[in-house]
Amino acid sequence: MTISKAPAIHPGEILRELYLEPLDMTAYALAKKLRVPRTRLERIVAEKIGISADTALRLAKFFKTSPEYWLNLQANYDLKREGLALESELAQIPEMEAA
Repeated sequence: MTISKAPAIHPGEILRELYLEPLDMTAYALAKKLRVPRTRLERIVAEKIGISADTALRLAKFFKTSPEYWLNLQANYDLKREGLALESELAQIPEMEAA
């Protein structure tokens, strides 16, 4: 298993740069439209928390994407960060031998 050295991209960065900025929309304005607390969207955009299933469903509805798109962004970010943190430990785990 090889772990890419490219930096992990937080889904909040994607939300901010590819969705909010082009629409000239604030996290507060989006939170009102999604009917969620403003702090939730502000923390996601600030890359302090991740995207939950609830938020993914709401973002998908508003932006006409799929919830899987948002959850995959989060999963990829989480796997990248954990993979880099565990790199030396994972290297010590042997792979299963073929039968």
